[in-house]
Amino acid sequence: MKIVMAIIKPFKLEEVRDALTAIGVHGLTVTEVKGYGRQKGHTEIYRGAEYAVSFLPKIKIEVAIPTGQVEKTIEAITSAAKTGQIGDGKIFVINLENAVRIRTGEADAAAL
Repeated sequence: MKIVMAIIKPFKLEEVRDALTAIGVHGLTVTEVKGYGRQKGHTEIYRGAEYAVSFLPKIKIEVAIPTGQVEKTIEAITSAAKTGQIGDGKIFVINLENAVRIRTGEADAAAL
């Protein structure tokens, strides 16, 4: 089992969710986060004054999936979240050692 964690632009959330649902990923966790990558933020002008925005708003999506579904999941997220502009985000894949469904006690792949 794996956890696929994706950091994406906020306005791409619905497209990514629809793409994941289409390939059979039925559960995900979404968190509003802030951060920066290579672009190191940007400057904005508000009421005539320029100020730096160091941390940009992003969305972090986490899905727990069977190992065999990793490539399909990465492809779905990439195609749905890509704008071609800087700051599109990143995808991380992490090993998931154990999972337990609290309600039923199901473990590992059955818990997903």
